[in-house]
Amino acid sequence: MKTLLLGMGNPILSDDAIGIRLATDLAQRLLGYPGLTVRADCSVGGLEVLDVMAGYSRAIIIDSIQTVGGVPGQWHAFDAEALRETMHLTNVHDANFATALELGHRLGIRLPKPSDICVFAVEAEDTVTFSERMTPALEARYPALLDEILRATRRLLLGARRVGRGGNASARTRHGARPA
Repeated sequence: MKTLLLGMGNPILSDDAIGIRLATDLAQRLLGYPGLTVRADCSVGGLEVLDVMAGYSRAIIIDSIQTVGGVPGQWHAFDAEALRETMHLTNVHDANFATALELGHRLGIRLPKPSDICVFAVEAEDTVTFSERMTPALEARYPALLDEILRATRRLLLGARRVGRGGNASARTRHGARPA
């Protein structure tokens, strides 16, 4: 199965870099997995993400998230079907991930099915401050976070359909969740 591991975020917006940093470190630890392509630094969004994901049958996406009451470094695992409730399109510059994915499928672009897209969303504290450093809370949690997400990613690559929960997170996004 052709799998894309995608690190999302912005490397100069403090905790928003978590997806990129994790994907970069995971790439080194996952060398040799057949069919795995790692794109550690992806900062595109909207419809542009379709070009990045085209041709893959499965995707593992790592990004930051901020939820009400979320603890920095806690992580959530869910598939793209959990994002359906966020679908909207007011103009082509405002297409979120779920909307772009649905549109891509309707246009016949070969993309992973929503059930074949696993999102690891890491709780962030600060995603607006210009900094190449993450907050102390997220930095302190990083080594354990890397190990946990590495184990979950390996399970997916070895054929698991779903992975366990991260931190004390639920398998679906909580009401009020907003991608960072």
